[in-house]
Amino acid sequence: MKASTTLKKAVKIAAPVIFWLGLWQLASCVLGKPLLLPSPVEVLKTLTALAGTARFWRFTGATLLRILSGTLLGVMSGTLLAALTHFSPAADVLVSPALRVLRATPVVSFIILIILWTGADLVPVVICALMVAPVVWENLRAGLASPDPALLEMAAAYGMGPGRKLSYIYIPAALPYLRSGVLSSMGLAWKSGVAAEVLCIPREAVGTQIYWSKLYLEIPALFAWTVVVAALSMVLELLARRALMRGGGKNAR
Repeated sequence: MKASTTLKKAVKIAAPVIFWLGLWQLASCVLGKPLLLPSPVEVLKTLTALAGTARFWRFTGATLLRILSGTLLGVMSGTLLAALTHFSPAADVLVSPALRVLRATPVVSFIILIILWTGADLVPVVICALMVAPVVWENLRAGLASPDPALLEMAAAYGMGPGRKLSYIYIPAALPYLRSGVLSSMGLAWKSGVAAEVLCIPREAVGTQIYWSKLYLEIPALFAWTVVVAALSMVLELLARRALMRGGGKNAR
């Protein structure tokens, strides 16, 4: 029974991978122009060659550090802003419209502006934070507003102070929303962070390699670096999901 369940899970994971790789290979053969669409085998060979160099790991590590730093900064900023706008009506009036505008504005506009204000290595960090913060803010703000008013009235009737309300009512109610916001923003952080690297061209970055690959028409390398970005994003999101589920049970889904 257990072996059958494991086999079903393996098939469920492998089937879409095989399907899309097969479709990619077919499209490459039909097009017949490796310069436009290299085959999966050619991209894998290029990726293997890149992974055998110290430069590959140095660039990947630098990008990973920038994205994680920006994501952490965005989560912290979004959490603080959610608490501020929920508990302070005046702050809500002033800050909430700006965060909604921030979320609606194209990321490329911020990238170009921030390039003028700061160094190339910091641009992806700032961009990630700017993209993550509104998502976390919106989710967490909904979580802080979710406790039953009757529960809050009962807490006030029993003389429960602000600290105990925060610990026993607000935080447990808000945690699932925070987890959802963090997971929802991780993919956005990778997209915006690597886009920032492509535009500001730091000395050591995956986005810089994507830019040079495009410029010199090294299409297999372009695909290989793109695969690296996608793989890192999915792996980190999976690890974060498992960590959050372990920390918060079913509510972390």
